[in-house]
Amino acid sequence: MNNANSRVVQRSNPDTIAQPVGQYSHVTKISRNAEWYVFSGQIGTDQTGDIPTDFNQQAANTLDNIVKVLASQQLTPDHVVKVNIWAVEPIDWDYFYQVWGATFGATPPSMTVAYVQALGLPELKIELDVWAAG
Repeated sequence: MNNANSRVVQRSNPDTIAQPVGQYSHVTKISRNAEWYVFSGQIGTDQTGDIPTDFNQQAANTLDNIVKVLASQQLTPDHVVKVNIWAVEPIDWDYFYQVWGATFGATPPSMTVAYVQALGLPELKIELDVWAAG
């Protein structure tokens, strides 16, 4: 993504603090007249609703599901402002950043990561919730 939505969503990393430790932006600014979209947490179900046992497959499916739920509102990943990541086991960052980068490109949204004891279903290993503006 090249942030084609840059009139509504602007991202930056101030040079007065350390650069991000991952693929995210420290600051995401939303224009005054933007519409806000808040999406429920997305999980790694496949097209048939099955939840794979593999963490990385759940992560890939989750990002794919985010793209689809955005598209249902005529939005793209460039509209995403913030992503909260909830995981019950360590994230394979090398793999995660491959699928994250393929989704969000060179100007990724702001991000928070938390490791939690459990998610809404026992088979879930990762869940992402997304805020967007357009």
